[in-house]
Amino acid sequence: MTSVAPVRARTEETGLAMVVRQLRWEAIGVVSVELCAADGRELPPWRPGAHLELVLPTGISRQYSLCGSPGDRSCYRIGVLRERNSRGGSEYVHAFLRPGQPVRVRGPRDNFGFGPAAAYLFVAGGIGITPILPMVAEAEAGGVPWQLVYGGRAADSMAFLGELRPYGDRVRLYPGDRAGRIPLGEWLGRPRPGTEIYVCGPERLLTAVEEGAAHWGPDVVHAERFKARPKPARPNTAIEVRCARSDRTVTVPADRSVLGVLEEEGLPVTGSCREGICGICETRVLDGEPDHRDDILSGDDRVSGDVMYPCVSRALGQRLVLDL
Repeated sequence: MTSVAPVRARTEETGLAMVVRQLRWEAIGVVSVELCAADGRELPPWRPGAHLELVLPTGISRQYSLCGSPGDRSCYRIGVLRERNSRGGSEYVHAFLRPGQPVRVRGPRDNFGFGPAAAYLFVAGGIGITPILPMVAEAEAGGVPWQLVYGGRAADSMAFLGELRPYGDRVRLYPGDRAGRIPLGEWLGRPRPGTEIYVCGPERLLTAVEEGAAHWGPDVVHAERFKARPKPARPNTAIEVRCARSDRTVTVPADRSVLGVLEEEGLPVTGSCREGICGICETRVLDGEPDHRDDILSGDDRVSGDVMYPCVSRALGQRLVLDL
């Protein structure tokens, strides 16, 4: 699911200069935002499942899934839910962002890892429909069998229904005020060989799908999280981190994150979410065994141990060597 991180260019740190081209209401509390390059240039390519880090004029940065067409390099489209307990990102987008306003973006980055399969089952909850939209379109274009189950609080709060309508009964809608929650037992009870499951939405939905499809086999479920899932407390010890390209070694105390110490020492790594969900701080591991605590890597990626997310992950031993 995760690719090896390239050496980050300056634009990855500062972001691309963009301008808001259009805003459009997609449902109650959901607005889509189209962004184009400030200088009109063609935008970097992306794959279904990728996300952007939107850097607002206030300095606040938030991650949003791309939900437009990867074939349209003239603009990026994201969908933004107005959060009831907004920390400033979605509230600013809804209340203040307008066409013509400059913003910056970092990315695109892809932690979802949409890959080839014999068939797909897509599961979306609420604003989790955004990364699923381009996946559905690619599966359809490729002639691959697929089904989508999409739930929300109410029909008028479920975004992009107009874009999904042409797919007919391959899309099953479960508005909570009419149909209740998605009947996952019906959809996941019987494994479908060759079918990959892609799910995005609130944590309770992701957990339910992961648990409900456990008997389908390892790494069949691919989930994109908006927040880090709760984890049991784990004891930390001080570790030594060797930065090979910078020829520097730092000590990370038990009460500090690897990312925090690397940033403090001026080493070339960039962080954003600091929860192990956005992927911006992805770093190659050259030696040592990472203690993975992120919500991005698949089981196989964790076993290989060649990348880590230093905002949350540490070392199982006393030393790591990173490609920094």
